[in-house]
Amino acid sequence: MIPKVVIRRLPTGVPGLDELLTGGLAEFSFNLIAGAPGCGKTTLAHQIMFSLANPQRRAIFFTVLGEPPLKMLRYQQQYSFFDPAKVNESVRFVNLADDIANGDYEPVLARIVNEVADFGPSLVFVDSFRSVIQSARGAGRNDLELQQFVQRLGMLMTTWQATTFLIGEYTVPESGANPIFTVADGIIWMAQSIERNSMVRKMQVMKMRGQATVPGLHTFRISEDGLHIFPRTLTPVSSLPARRKDSEAAAAASRLSMGVPLLDEMMGGGLPPGYSLLISGPSGSGKSQLASAFLEEGARAGGKGVIAAFERSPSRGERTRLDELIASGNVSVIDTRALDLSIDETLFELTRLIDQTGATRVVIDSLSGFELALAPSFREEFRESLHRMLAVLTDMGVAVLLISELEDRYGDLRFSPTGTAFLTDGIIVQRYVELQGQLKRVMGVVKLRNSAHSHDLRPYEITGQGVVIGPPTPGMDALLTGHPRPIGSTGGLE
Repeated sequence: MIPKVVIRRLPTGVPGLDELLTGGLAEFSFNLIAGAPGCGKTTLAHQIMFSLANPQRRAIFFTVLGEPPLKMLRYQQQYSFFDPAKVNESVRFVNLADDIANGDYEPVLARIVNEVADFGPSLVFVDSFRSVIQSARGAGRNDLELQQFVQRLGMLMTTWQATTFLIGEYTVPESGANPIFTVADGIIWMAQSIERNSMVRKMQVMKMRGQATVPGLHTFRISEDGLHIFPRTLTPVSSLPARRKDSEAAAAASRLSMGVPLLDEMMGGGLPPGYSLLISGPSGSGKSQLASAFLEEGARAGGKGVIAAFERSPSRGERTRLDELIASGNVSVIDTRALDLSIDETLFELTRLIDQTGATRVVIDSLSGFELALAPSFREEFRESLHRMLAVLTDMGVAVLLISELEDRYGDLRFSPTGTAFLTDGIIVQRYVELQGQLKRVMGVVKLRNSAHSHDLRPYEITGQGVVIGPPTPGMDALLTGHPRPIGSTGGLE
């Protein structure tokens, strides 16, 4: 029996890319990094190269430009991954501009083979490979010659036991008829677009022979550290029944206290771990106070929390309870100051902090602010992405509290401006009502799966000690049916 061949995977060193490739790049593979100008192809190639290159695994980078590599290196040195100590020792740069001047493939192939034979690299990069093709086509070379050239180059690199990367500027329509896309073992497609004032960059693994990859488009950022990719986290459908079963078991077990007297009683004992809870209400109704009490109760019990605060106002000198929780390290905060976020980027940071701190409570304040912080194209898929995010977080066993800002229309009972209420396991609604000439706040538990929760509407006040809930008041049930007494009337509810 012929033994099964095991292909070794190379870690790329690019945050998020190994997750997309489910373990790294196949060793000795022939890969294409493609995309429009300026989307980060060369930066990605350099980041992979400097991460992998060492005296035992050397790399050679062929540039096919009308200028020496000096200018390119000048800019690439600005990234933190660039290691000048590796240049010439573990990394060699070779300019092929003179070799492609007449558009003949043979001198280019001969030069590549000679340099590889001399330096003995395990990694080979050609940037930009499309320049080779354009020069050859300008000299009358056809696609058959191109395909033969690519096949010979790939075969030679495999013979030399080198992992090869061709970097080229291509558009999606070109990919269907280009022989390079057929010959390549792996294709990483990069794209960028301007949406109003937002720069959105996305990556897709279009092809990777012999290994599963995470499908779809994935956002990435380019910073001084290079590329950081935020894979779309997918929860397998097969895991959902198990997750729900675990959540039901958790509901019957120890619940998390909300930190507000009487609210746990209204919820049938508190919020089960692994559940998501939506707190919906108009401005000033105390949603953020409930969230702070939820996090504070977690800290009091010795746990940790995480908050993504999209609507925190600048401090006016007062120190809130949430500020104290953050200062003490009991609550970690996601930096939401950078606009043009994607939900996947936010989810990455949430899961990182949960793993790092062992947090069991997460707050997102608020869904409206979250949606506004996204780039326009991400808002179009907000509900779908939020569903994935909640599935991942609750699958981790954390309790997630989401705040939804709503205009109180009195007779119109809604829970979310974007129709996301159905995604959560529980809903608490807060309303305003005029009682006996005064504007009062009331709240009720609309739903909490697998819980014998109260159906009462209860008045509450926001005091210096936080949210204080009162006993049920007759007539308040009209609020949940959408028939409260209108503003301007006096006395009790009809």
